[in-house]
Amino acid sequence: MHDDEPELAGYEPGDDSRPLRSRRMLLAMRVVVVLGLLGLVLPGILITLSTAADSATRACAMYTARDVPGALSSEARFEVFGPEGMGWSCYAERYGDRVMYVIGMGLIPAAPPRGAVPVPAERS
Repeated sequence: MHDDEPELAGYEPGDDSRPLRSRRMLLAMRVVVVLGLLGLVLPGILITLSTAADSATRACAMYTARDVPGALSSEARFEVFGPEGMGWSCYAERYGDRVMYVIGMGLIPAAPPRGAVPVPAERS
């Protein structure tokens, strides 16, 4: 015996035919690991989607104010097979329930450049 590793003094290898952990314990550990990973990743995905939807709604309202004067409302939709491919698309509702495509905003929606959007007059 070597005196280099006192914690192993007296250790005799045992029966290697029996696994260290039972199948039930391995399954429980796998379930805990998967739930832990979901708990770490899922909130980030949900926050990202929520932020993108809010940005798309605001940008769509700005594009609608600029490009479709007199529109009743605007709506941002995420479309996989949209007019300009996958991404956010902006639609405006005009008088008479007519929905009109305004612009494709891509995967990461951005507002139009400053000065390109008319500032609405304050109502008194």
